[in-house]
Amino acid sequence: MSVPVPLLPEGTTVEEVDFAKSGGLVPGVVQHARTGQVLMVGFLDDDALRTTLSSGLATFRSRSRGGRWTKGETSGNVLSVEAVEVDCDRDTLLLHAIPAGPTCHTGDPTCFGAAALPGSFVHELDEVVRGRHELRPEGSYTTALFDGGVRRIAQKVGEEGVETALAAVAQDDEALLGESADLVYHLLVLLRSRGLGLDDVERVLRERHG
Repeated sequence: MSVPVPLLPEGTTVEEVDFAKSGGLVPGVVQHARTGQVLMVGFLDDDALRTTLSSGLATFRSRSRGGRWTKGETSGNVLSVEAVEVDCDRDTLLLHAIPAGPTCHTGDPTCFGAAALPGSFVHELDEVVRGRHELRPEGSYTTALFDGGVRRIAQKVGEEGVETALAAVAQDDEALLGESADLVYHLLVLLRSRGLGLDDVERVLRERHG
């Protein structure tokens, strides 16, 4: 008897995926687990899916080479899979993954260009801030903020909040938008300094919305 794999929804097994419908392969849409951006589409057979689930790395079946391949095995730009969803017909997969680098062989973040953007640059910015927090690149203003500590970042958020409020009552729309952008950016940095992110704020908003 097959045991459900943790990356699949509870109660779902590999055996339930309908590989037979399309000759042993099913399409797998890879979506950024944080921003919702569509990164690429590949094809999986039973073996590729099981390998993905066991290794945690997006693995596919190459139709041209006829073999199994793990995305990023040469470039290092692997896709770490956090969850796999199966569609209602059981013949298409959705892989929620975190990319280690550009997904497309052209060096672009996604194989679909701007068309794959989820409609929120704030999510992209949150990912940039996450990267700065982890890597701390020299010369980065964001790195300097993190190095200054939570109190210093909180002070900046307070300053930007006051400037935003003043712009709302005493300046034009462009000034208000500029100050609002500064406020949102520094708020993302403050959240990340506490180990939080935009997803956590959205979760609270959804809970309040009911």
